[in-house]
Amino acid sequence: EVQLVESGGGLVQVGGSLRLSCAVSGFAANDATIGWFRQAPGKDREGVSCLGSRLRSIYYTDSVKGRFTISSDNAKNTVYLQMNSLKPEDTAVYYCAAVVRGSCPGGGTQYDFWGQGTQVTVSS
Repeated sequence: EVQLVESGGGLVQVGGSLRLSCAVSGFAANDATIGWFRQAPGKDREGVSCLGSRLRSIYYTDSVKGRFTISSDNAKNTVYLQMNSLKPEDTAVYYCAAVVRGSCPGGGTQYDFWGQGTQVTVSS
């Protein structure tokens, strides 16, 4: 059974940091494109970052460049999103998603599997 389980969200002050984790089961994360998305209340889902399969291409949306870092630990089959210098506009539910092989960057519709989401709240 394929599962993506996010963790690491929480409440943090402006300028703080959080590290989100996406634990993958059912296939090797290294063989998949893993994406991080977020959705704030009343807004559309937004692609934040992705880590491509095989060649491990990386993408960040402009608003998080220089502040967020995506990485993976193959031994733990887990993908991380390190978020630094957090801003109130980063407040959202964050989801990880996966598609075997896939492409990064690639549209959100390519992803076959989604996690349940983890809330990130940045207070000012």
